[in-house]
Amino acid sequence: MTATDGVDLLIGLVVLALVLFRQLQARPVRDNTRLPLILAIIGVVELVQFLQHGHHGTGVVVALAGSLVIAAVFGALRAATVQVWVDGGQAWRQGNWLTAALWIVSLGVHLGYDYLVDGKNSAGLGTASLLLYLGVTFTIQRLILQARAQRIPGASPQSTGARTASW
Repeated sequence: MTATDGVDLLIGLVVLALVLFRQLQARPVRDNTRLPLILAIIGVVELVQFLQHGHHGTGVVVALAGSLVIAAVFGALRAATVQVWVDGGQAWRQGNWLTAALWIVSLGVHLGYDYLVDGKNSAGLGTASLLLYLGVTFTIQRLILQARAQRIPGASPQSTGARTASW
């Protein structure tokens, strides 16, 4: 592991800790968060920097594509564990211990999958793509929660993210 890999992993773990903390709190379902977009943009920048510093074959593309599919699957799985309800016309959501466990397992699967698919040929891909992975998985979870909130009787369109699809 290089120093850059360590920094990428540390940033990813800090973001994961923040996400876990926020997932376990009761919070309004909103459409105005920019966190997934910010994570994805920083993740793309880190990934491009990683790819510019070496010769990477098709294994990297396969590993990255598979990892992003895994991100989407885990986002959907976590969304199913989050409680969504309406209070005073406002949609709320709160994760539980299973939501938190799936976040941690998701991170382990991302890093493990990278190693299994491309191993030594792409040392660092898992950490270089970690923030992009978090951005994708968080976006899928958020979109599913917004859709669930919109289907709850009594939730106003403004309270569920139905206004726009902006971040």
